[in-house]
Amino acid sequence: MAATRLIALHLNKGKTLAQCLAARVDYAQNPDKTEQGSLVSSYACDPRTAAEEFLLSKREYDQKNPKGKSFHGRDVIAYQIRQSFKLGEVSAEEANRIGYELAMSVTKGKYAFTVATHTDRAHIHNHILYNSTRIDGSGKYKDFWRSGLALQKTSDLICLQHGLSVIKPLPYHLRQKRTTYPRSVSFREQIRADMNRFLLRNPSGMDELLQMFKEAGYECKSGKHPAVRRGDQKRYIRFSSLGEDYSEEKLAARMSGDGSSKDRKSRNHKKNRTDKPFDLLIDIQQKLRSGKGPGYERWATKFNIRQMAQVLLFLQENNIRDYDTLVMISDESSGNYRELSGQIRSLESRLTEITELKTQIIGYAKTREVYSEYRKHGYSKRFFEEHREELTIHKAAKEYFDQHDIRKLPKIKDLNQEYSELLKQKKELYSQYRKVKEESRHLQLARRNVDTFLGLDQNESQKKEQVREQ
Repeated sequence: MAATRLIALHLNKGKTLAQCLAARVDYAQNPDKTEQGSLVSSYACDPRTAAEEFLLSKREYDQKNPKGKSFHGRDVIAYQIRQSFKLGEVSAEEANRIGYELAMSVTKGKYAFTVATHTDRAHIHNHILYNSTRIDGSGKYKDFWRSGLALQKTSDLICLQHGLSVIKPLPYHLRQKRTTYPRSVSFREQIRADMNRFLLRNPSGMDELLQMFKEAGYECKSGKHPAVRRGDQKRYIRFSSLGEDYSEEKLAARMSGDGSSKDRKSRNHKKNRTDKPFDLLIDIQQKLRSGKGPGYERWATKFNIRQMAQVLLFLQENNIRDYDTLVMISDESSGNYRELSGQIRSLESRLTEITELKTQIIGYAKTREVYSEYRKHGYSKRFFEEHREELTIHKAAKEYFDQHDIRKLPKIKDLNQEYSELLKQKKELYSQYRKVKEESRHLQLARRNVDTFLGLDQNESQKKEQVREQ
């Protein structure tokens, strides 16, 4: 699958025609990008002197057209085709041959060109550079409307002939018209986002809240009107200017647990929209001992009542009428979850083994002949150094087979079939796994909430303390 682009090259400001041509040719034939020049081919010119030969054709054109038809700065000095291939689909040598074939099809053998294949990126790509003037200086290349589309079609045809895939054009309404950029975040939006994040940590007061801002890299002002700023801000921004829900009074109420803001309502709304039916009950007495006020106690009491109502609704929907049934079902669900987890881990382990085994078998097969030659040369050090990579791969494969006690190598076809079957089983188990995981989570939450509500967890903790004392 090759993506092509036709680029008309013009004269750069402040440079001569010879300098521009030399710069384009030198970049395309960079030894670091073309494996020391081994991936460069050409037609009707020598790659080393391509720029000079392009220039010679232009001078012949000027001699044949002396009456005002010589080169002008607005004229095209050469054309470049960039041809990129899908990752791992083609070798560098084949890519160069495809590029040569494409260049010959475009120029019809009338224009000199060079084909340089670059391997410095993850994907292999060609830089095809052809002269805008004919070899004999008799004329110039005529670009035309939608020539890029014609070039792409020609490239696709050649790729199909070489057994490569092609890019399927999208319908017009699905094409991206322009580049979309992420929306910029203002200073106030960032402060509000950080504020909401800090409030979730239940600060005890304004001083602790400002300390959280300082730890996050803000400069803070305390007093009657608390304000913050970052290093790149010119002015401090007061909390009261962030909106109605961020005034000093509203923030104090939210930190004490006696406030209701739009932001908190929206967060509760988002929580209710998820598939999570309820949450754990709050240990009110523990929170009070840690410094929470009466406002927080009232809010936590209402929260626990709502959670228990949702728990009762969940138990009723699942036909759970007593505590023993809840324990039995939750334990059974947890067991199913652990069993499925173990099965999936076992499948994943086998899939990893198959992948590694295939790699070793392929490496062993590819280097078998080299190892035979190595034995024929009497395990020569010189031969080893010349074929170090192949021999190292062969040795590693043999060691792998010995470690895993593999006497007869399986067929790649059989391994691929087993891999496909195991992957299918894993996908089927995953659908069950997600369902059982969610079910087990809900049951465990319900059980813990019921234990908290009935005081069973406190009884258990008291028993543990008595055992420790004994």
